[in-house]
Amino acid sequence: MHVEQLLKSKIFNIERLTYETQAGSKMIRDVVRHPGSVAIVPRLPDGMICLIKNHRVSVGQALIEIPAGTMEPPEPAVECARRELIEETGYRAAELREIAVFYPAPGILDEEMHLFQATGLTTGEHAREIGEEIENYVISLDVARTMIHDGTIKDAKTIIGLLMVE
Repeated sequence: MHVEQLLKSKIFNIERLTYETQAGSKMIRDVVRHPGSVAIVPRLPDGMICLIKNHRVSVGQALIEIPAGTMEPPEPAVECARRELIEETGYRAAELREIAVFYPAPGILDEEMHLFQATGLTTGEHAREIGEEIENYVISLDVARTMIHDGTIKDAKTIIGLLMVE
C-alpha cells in the first residue's frame, strides 16, 4: 500500500491510499485520520437528560446533540469524556460508564468514538471554547425519543447514544 499525506491539520490528517484489492484491481481512497472522540449521555438524578443545542458551521444549522469532543492523545477516553462534559454543559459526573465504541463514518474516516453514560451529575460552570455557540437542552428520554422519530434530532452519535441508554 502506498500512502500519500494530502493534509495535516491541528486535529486530523487526510491520506490518499493506493492499494491492490484481492482481485488485483488498483484502488485509490482518501481517508481522514482522526485521534478518536467521545460522546456522553448525561443523566440527571431525576432521569432527565442534558442535550446541547450546538450551532454546526459544517451543516449551517443548530443541531440537538449529546455532548462530545475530540480526544487529545495520550488522553484516555474517560478523561476526555469528563473534560468535554464540563466544557460543554457545566455538569460534573460522579460516574462515567462506557457503553459502546463505534465508527461514525468508516467509509471515509478512521475515528473511533467512545460512548459514555454520565450519572451522579452536579452543576457547575461550563468552560466552552471561544466561538462555540452551545446551550443546554434538558429533556426527558421520552421526548428525546420522539425527537429522533420526528426528525428533530439528526445527529448520528446522539441517536445512537439515546437509543443505547433506553
